[in-house]
Amino acid sequence: MPRTSRVVLPNYPHHIIQRGHNRQAVFATDDDYHYYLDNLKGWKKELCCKVYAYCLMTNHIHLIIDPGKDVENLALLMKRIFGRQTRYVNKIEGRRGTLWEGRYKSSPVDRDEYLLACCRYVELNPVRAGMVDDPEKYKWSSYKDKIGLSSTWLDFDPGYMRLGRTVKERQERYKEFVKSPISEMEEGIIRQAIQRGQLTGSNRFVEEVAKKIGRRVEFRKQGRPKEDRKQICPLLRS
Repeated sequence: MPRTSRVVLPNYPHHIIQRGHNRQAVFATDDDYHYYLDNLKGWKKELCCKVYAYCLMTNHIHLIIDPGKDVENLALLMKRIFGRQTRYVNKIEGRRGTLWEGRYKSSPVDRDEYLLACCRYVELNPVRAGMVDDPEKYKWSSYKDKIGLSSTWLDFDPGYMRLGRTVKERQERYKEFVKSPISEMEEGIIRQAIQRGQLTGSNRFVEEVAKKIGRRVEFRKQGRPKEDRKQICPLLRS
């Protein structure tokens, strides 16, 4: 089956996932994690991208990245950090070959309705995997940066910035948001979108993107429930 072209939009966030080759471990020591994050920090600055969320799991990574006005920078960023991590691990372990599974998966995200929910989805990965019972306890995600537990080089997304007028208020309301109940529909939409390379957003977003690129990018059934918009982030309307 031929590969479908990846949809990358300028000035939109993209949910990205990449797994280790044959789902093998990518990170074995703290130094491995630090090396990856140092490269992510450096290359996102070099290429003028924004990183809104990340979570480094043992055998895969999740990122939320806005490539800015030049869509090619997303692929360049991923190529740089994946390549450097491969060379780093191969040198330490005295091995050859790729560290990563084929192509990374990506999904453009509706920044108005789904971006904050996607960040929450990314940062709750260790909880869903049973590694920790609280996202605060996981060292290798952006959650701790958003609630004030560490200094950060992270870019704060528009949804996060709308959570409050002060830093403290945003931190507290984000913590409340992440720990609030999540609908199965929200998780299903996000998971399906990233697995299929489709859009993470409402019908309105699908139409908006279709006008921009001249074709529709949608695989799910038409007629999305009206309730989904109410369940994504009620904090933004309070």
